[in-house]
Amino acid sequence: MQRVAVELANQLANRDDLDYQQLILQSSWNRHHIQCIPWLLATTLRLYRRASKHQMDVVLFSSMVTGAIAPLIRNICKATNIKLCAIAHGRDVTLPGIYQVAQVRRTLRALDRVYPVSHATANECAVRGMDQSRIQVIPNGVNLDRYSFGSGGQGKSLQLLSVGRLVTRKGFRWFVNNVMPLLPSNIHYKIAGFGPEHDAINSDILARGLQERIQLLGRCSDQSLVKLYHDSDLLIMPNLHVEGDMEGFGVVMLEAGASGTPAIASDIEGIRDVITDGKNGTLIPSGNAEAFKTAILDHASFPDRTLVRKHTESNFSWPIVAQRYIDHLKRLHTGTLLN
Repeated sequence: MQRVAVELANQLANRDDLDYQQLILQSSWNRHHIQCIPWLLATTLRLYRRASKHQMDVVLFSSMVTGAIAPLIRNICKATNIKLCAIAHGRDVTLPGIYQVAQVRRTLRALDRVYPVSHATANECAVRGMDQSRIQVIPNGVNLDRYSFGSGGQGKSLQLLSVGRLVTRKGFRWFVNNVMPLLPSNIHYKIAGFGPEHDAINSDILARGLQERIQLLGRCSDQSLVKLYHDSDLLIMPNLHVEGDMEGFGVVMLEAGASGTPAIASDIEGIRDVITDGKNGTLIPSGNAEAFKTAILDHASFPDRTLVRKHTESNFSWPIVAQRYIDHLKRLHTGTLLN
């Protein structure tokens, strides 16, 4: 969420047809949780003051977390005809517990529009009481300039890559245990990321004798990820459904696509909004090991890497995605949207 928020903010800041201001929390990861609450309170006060002087037309919150401010300034914004909007990513909507009771539904009621990044996230907003007329799906974008066009492994071996936190919903452990043993020895698999399943995945790799074919890379720098996408033949997204922990979109598929790397991904949740069969990869029934195996072995029939890159650029480049936000927010401000 943080990266896409920053990249969208940069796109909006570079527009000369907007009077755009951003209020951001700048902190290191280890202090973020400490500084978040004071920042939210200070930002609420700043927005309230600006609203009372009508110094803005639309407020766009970068997530449902920052959208928690909306109920606090709703009345003053309504009185001055200032529209409140928020981007919904997925887990910031579905995270269970007190968060649901204390924030999500209250925030949705206070918003004039919510912009889910996928249809799956849009459905979760609707389930929580958001009227369909106030929901507009706009996907995440990708900064194409960060990624170099790749050529894959270019060897006798096929290079598979997964990127993300090592948690159950990502399906990495499932893939190690259920798909990799079915594949020939010339197929290798790298997993970039860290999380609570790291030790369990490592133990499974050793128990199955796959240590020569599977690498747990841990946390990787941005530069390392760029090279991994460049050098990989396929991105693997073997996600599993986990209640309250949905895959709202899957930005890593855009990052791979920017390098021309097609994806084989589970046909669930927000992943469906990213993958178009025959364009940038293929969707596979979640948890179907044989289907994943077949798709991987049939990788030669996948779209050319140039087509994958072009599809990503045409549908998910930031200038295109940012323009969708601008068009919709302008119509919202002028009252030309259907209510």
